[in-house]
Amino acid sequence: VGKTTLAFLISQQLSRQFFTLSAINSGVKDVRAVIDNARESGGNAILFIDEIHRFSKSQQDSLLGAVEKGIITLIGATTENPSFEVISPLLSRCQVYILKELDKSDLLKLIATGIDFLEKATGKKIVLQENEALLRISGGDARKLLNALELLTGAEKGDTVTITNDAVLAVIQQNLALYDKGGEMHYDVISAFIKSIRGSDPNAAVYYLARMIEGGEDPKFIARRMVILASEDIGNANPNALLLATSCFQAITMIGMPEGRIILSQTATYLASSPKSNAAYLAIGKAQDAVRKSGDLPVPVVLRNTPTKLMKDIGYGQGYKYAHDFDQNFADMEFLPDKLKGTKFYDPGNNPRENELRLRLRALWKKKYGY
Repeated sequence: VGKTTLAFLISQQLSRQFFTLSAINSGVKDVRAVIDNARESGGNAILFIDEIHRFSKSQQDSLLGAVEKGIITLIGATTENPSFEVISPLLSRCQVYILKELDKSDLLKLIATGIDFLEKATGKKIVLQENEALLRISGGDARKLLNALELLTGAEKGDTVTITNDAVLAVIQQNLALYDKGGEMHYDVISAFIKSIRGSDPNAAVYYLARMIEGGEDPKFIARRMVILASEDIGNANPNALLLATSCFQAITMIGMPEGRIILSQTATYLASSPKSNAAYLAIGKAQDAVRKSGDLPVPVVLRNTPTKLMKDIGYGQGYKYAHDFDQNFADMEFLPDKLKGTKFYDPGNNPRENELRLRLRALWKKKYGY
């Protein structure tokens, strides 16, 4: 919606010095440098910070003093809810304005303006026969709309450009990267990143990580995907993987970028270098499938909760063996519903850690589950 342009126009209208930072690749040092420059120039400059929600708490704290003293007027842009992503002391000193997507009438005016500009710039005649596809792919974004018009004009080798819905879709299909985050093939790159970690290639993993960072991807999105992967593709083969991935997400939230890239790199290379197992992922899939097919089977009476005397009197909980009262803290009893007795959902993977788990389960359950 042209947030940076809007902030710049405000500075021009007010005749203020204008500074801009991106929270993706700026840190406290960059903020302080801008504040020092603004102070030396007499203060009251406008500082525009794009993606301000990506600043950590400490980075946002570094803005407070300059805002309070009027050294800078802060304009922050975010696609997130500022109530959750901007610290309260800073938010309380700001006014929140919601920039809505352009409506149909705005977009139609923009199409007319764009066509007029492109006709003069290229010498081609542009005929608008249909506009539905243009309006739809723009998503209310002026930049996307104008880029699409430019692509359409450039793709036509003749002197006349005829804009139809089919023509729009054909050109956009050939230029999908136009709509990816930061110009990157968003879904292809995150897919390659995950598959490189799963495939135990730390070199490829860190390369695709760099692609995402340079493309402006949200580091929290990357960290969340690694938390999921740590359980789905590594699991009990290396339980420390989930701990590191979770710590990575917490650290990214506290520190932000650009330093957060080091934490992401450490985590990605560790996960890629770890032994792999999808046994936990397969186990929950099998169990959910059994639940869907068998429905809500009765919980064995011996395992049921007994909060009242009546429940105890009718047999709830009777015969339950408290595991810690037995050798090796294990009591051989049935825990699954009758219809699922002996069903094995968890099958440990073939790796050193889970091989140990398999041996332990075999020693406890003997031949019951086929461990």
